[in-house]
Amino acid sequence: MDSTYSTGVNWVISQPVPFSHKHHAGELGIDCRYCHTSVETSARAGLPATHICMTCHSQIWTDAPALAPVRESFATGKPIAWNRVAQLPDFVFFNHSIHVNRGVPCVTCHGRVDQMPLTSQAKPFQMQWCLSCHRNPAPHLRPPAMVTRMDWSGWTDEMSKRFGAQAMQAHAIDPKLLDNCGICHR
Repeated sequence: MDSTYSTGVNWVISQPVPFSHKHHAGELGIDCRYCHTSVETSARAGLPATHICMTCHSQIWTDAPALAPVRESFATGKPIAWNRVAQLPDFVFFNHSIHVNRGVPCVTCHGRVDQMPLTSQAKPFQMQWCLSCHRNPAPHLRPPAMVTRMDWSGWTDEMSKRFGAQAMQAHAIDPKLLDNCGICHR
């Protein structure tokens, strides 16, 4: 069950617009929360409304053929039908806001999107993968204000250990409760 066919890892899903996270998040440094506006307040991260794209694209690349669906969406008010890349089964409940607000960085689950010309699923999202973090969350936690940071190379094991312990205590995170089936299966 660990083949890329069953996990979806590294598979690029066709999109109505060939959106490059490498360009937008990487080269331009646009924070994930600019487009995924509900990631801190909702179970879903949200997909960008067309007017967010048009903030820039009403001024640059205004006639680019690749952006025709964006211009059409803006003109008609009909949202772009993006295809899900990171897909969990219907029987799994996942809340982005609780993870982001506790300090789980985007890169933990979504990988280095700042290096992806076309977005693909970076992690397997299988139960054992999720449970490995739920059973030992401390090493994965970072300051919530920095969750959109992609490169953690300067973050030492000692920093991780110290911050993780503080975050676990501050948020009363008890790993013994995080592998209760009802946490994700509701």
